[in-house]
Amino acid sequence: MFDPISLPFGAKMLFNTVKLKPGVTFEQVELAVGEMCNTVKETYGGDKGGFLAGQVFKFSGFVSDEGSLSESRTADDHYVIVTYWRSFEEHEKSHADKVFSNKFEALAKMCTETKELGYDMLWQGAPEAA
Repeated sequence: MFDPISLPFGAKMLFNTVKLKPGVTFEQVELAVGEMCNTVKETYGGDKGGFLAGQVFKFSGFVSDEGSLSESRTADDHYVIVTYWRSFEEHEKSHADKVFSNKFEALAKMCTETKELGYDMLWQGAPEAA
């Protein structure tokens, strides 16, 4: 569950921004997120549906002065669910499936907004071993 991930070049990345309803905490949605992520991993992983790996992040409040060009240095509190797939088509097929949509519906009831954007991988790299 907390192991490092490895991604093949060309993987598709889906970046899902999740904003919770006022008064809802991550602790209240943690079980729904966990069940949803486990369902994706176990039901659609690899040859069963194209899922490669995923991660969940909480916005820390940090906005980089060095890497931000806009004058705005604020962002709403939010979470992101980052998933990696072989193709956008496999992602969409899995998310249209009733098994997944039931899990996502439980999370969506506690959110004001979710937005999932897809990205094509153009580069990846890591430091060379010494």
